[in-house]
Amino acid sequence: MQQRIKIIVAGKVQGVFFRASAKKQADLLGVRGFARNLPDGRVEIVAEGEQQALQQFLDWCRRGPMMARVNDVSVGETQNGGQFSGFDIR
Repeated sequence: MQQRIKIIVAGKVQGVFFRASAKKQADLLGVRGFARNLPDGRVEIVAEGEQQALQQFLDWCRRGPMMARVNDVSVGETQNGGQFSGFDIR
């Protein structure tokens, strides 16, 4: 069953290739959606896919790429998935 979650990642997550690395990880897991920088320095991700793939993606978001420092990750569930055909960086 497809699910969609909204993830907000705080810490040193802008200027460290977080979004590009998230896209690479999402593509590997078959997760669709997007990642974008927020004006306050956080990264917002909307991700949809199978529950197991989303859990693996979320686990990755809690670590991030090598240069990132993730301080906090908040997750909210949204409506059912099916809107996205790939993973984009915005």
